[in-house]
Amino acid sequence: MTPQIFPAIILAGGRATRMGGGDKGLLMLNGQTLLAHVIARLHPQCAPLAINANGDAARFAQFNLPILPDTIPDHAGPLAGILAGMDWAASFGHPALITAAADTPFFPQNLAEMLHANAGPSGLCIAATADGLHPTFALWPTHLRDDLRSALTHGQRKVRDFTTRHSATTATFDAAFDPFFNINTPNDLITAQNHAV
Repeated sequence: MTPQIFPAIILAGGRATRMGGGDKGLLMLNGQTLLAHVIARLHPQCAPLAINANGDAARFAQFNLPILPDTIPDHAGPLAGILAGMDWAASFGHPALITAAADTPFFPQNLAEMLHANAGPSGLCIAATADGLHPTFALWPTHLRDDLRSALTHGQRKVRDFTTRHSATTATFDAAFDPFFNINTPNDLITAQNHAV
């Protein structure tokens, strides 16, 4: 399959309640922020990049990337960030978008390639491992954005419900250490530090 470069949005809009609040993407992992690790992995795979986050965009100025806030109010979850990214990608005519989470620094370096290769007729493809699906890492066709906007307006919040309705396929990744290990708690950060050594 012909390689294709997709735009990507990093989902950093969560409230990090299990970490005591704040921006998980700004936590330090071996001398760099989690966001810096994520950007370094995405940059060779996708272009352009943007960050989904709410509140004062200045706190992300160091990354020199567009900051896209949710357009759906009341902290509607990852789907709201995905919608912001889909609208952004569609605004410059791109048919699809890659999403990645800001708190998951070890995701595969062939993420975009695998998602593209495994996309079915719907064009929507989700990353997976033997342990299950990782729907914040996915390829999203931008033509679904109006349906997603409607779903969010009517209260849908679960990514899996939306992807199931649109017959998403999966791209399965194998690794000894879960490449989609995400940092939700202080202990998770310790685990990540030990793995990154």
